[in-house]
Amino acid sequence: MRYSNLLGKTIRGVSSDEASKNAKLLTRAGFIRREVAGVYNFLPLGLRVLNKISNIVREEMDKTGAQELLLSALQNKQSWEKTGRWGTFDALFKIKSRFDTEYALGPTHEEVLVPLVRQFVSSYRDLPLYLYQIQVKFRDEPRAKSGILRGREFLMKDLYSFHRDEKDFDEYYDAMINAYYNVFKRCNLDAILTEASGGPFSKFSHEFQVLTENGEDEIIYCPGGDFAQNAEIAKVKEGKQCDLGHGPLKRAKTIEVGNIFPLKTRFSDAFGLTYKGKDGKQKPVIMGCYGLGVSRLMGAIVEVHSDDRGITWPKEVAPFNVHMVHIKDSATEPWAKKVYEELTSKGIEVLWDDREGVSAGEKFADADLIGIPVRLVVSAKAGVGKVEWKNRDSDKTEIISVQEAIRKLTT
Repeated sequence: MRYSNLLGKTIRGVSSDEASKNAKLLTRAGFIRREVAGVYNFLPLGLRVLNKISNIVREEMDKTGAQELLLSALQNKQSWEKTGRWGTFDALFKIKSRFDTEYALGPTHEEVLVPLVRQFVSSYRDLPLYLYQIQVKFRDEPRAKSGILRGREFLMKDLYSFHRDEKDFDEYYDAMINAYYNVFKRCNLDAILTEASGGPFSKFSHEFQVLTENGEDEIIYCPGGDFAQNAEIAKVKEGKQCDLGHGPLKRAKTIEVGNIFPLKTRFSDAFGLTYKGKDGKQKPVIMGCYGLGVSRLMGAIVEVHSDDRGITWPKEVAPFNVHMVHIKDSATEPWAKKVYEELTSKGIEVLWDDREGVSAGEKFADADLIGIPVRLVVSAKAGVGKVEWKNRDSDKTEIISVQEAIRKLTT
């Protein structure tokens, strides 16, 4: 991709309305632009990151046996009335058509999926069943803040599991914990499994929290990794000695990047979702719910992986593999094109800064702000057949051959 053709160039300043680090950096670097409070447009760079995170999520969900589908965002009012949530779900967007028909604009999808599953599940042979989607959600947040960490419109993965009994549910719940850990590890985030309130559905739930000084949540946790509770429901206080001898518990700010919880038969009962067991008797289907904010995860990555120069994207979610900077002169013009073609022919994703009339210093500053893991400089200084290699998270540079660069990028 030639940077000169890219929609969304870097800018130096952002609106004073943007207080969060993720919104400031993503706006300055050309990944997002705000539409209204709590709603953002994702430009080509931003969409590439969202797609890479989404693909990681898909791969890990598919490994658990889950099937992907896509459900309607415009939802049936009667289904929400049947569950009793039309009048109690505070963040529900309600829409009335010009024909006076009312709809819900989906913040979650139990009301859509459970009636749908009821059309296909009737016997114990149809279970278990695991279904997920990656879709835009809408919530009428009273205070949309923190950039893409908390918005009124956001991209989310929600998975729902359907089981014959509690044992089967528990086994899949544990499998999903491992799947979530794999997602966050691939995004280079250390997520802490944290006990939290189950709200109206169950006694407990679990959140995946990432430590950061700019987080909205707080947890009480053991640095040894054996205990964590959301501070709002914590039964212990900061400073208490860990029961396993890991020292005092700590209190820290965090970003919630995922949550999982039992639904039990809450929605099965509402819609009459049952199955005929081996004994011939009708039994309620037991459910679980597993949420992960894809756009929120993107914001969390920026909060954690950034410095005073810009973003430092982890390799697996970076918009491109390489940021190629061409220090222009007539002698290197053909060579820059050849390097670009050699890299892309090997499947390496390259953002080529080919701009005219822009200084080397400005190009380097933009590369740091955008945050692609590797910068390659094509210049007379490096010479024909060679490039200057620099990792985004290091100040060290080295002159290497293009073939050596390809080897390092593909192994």
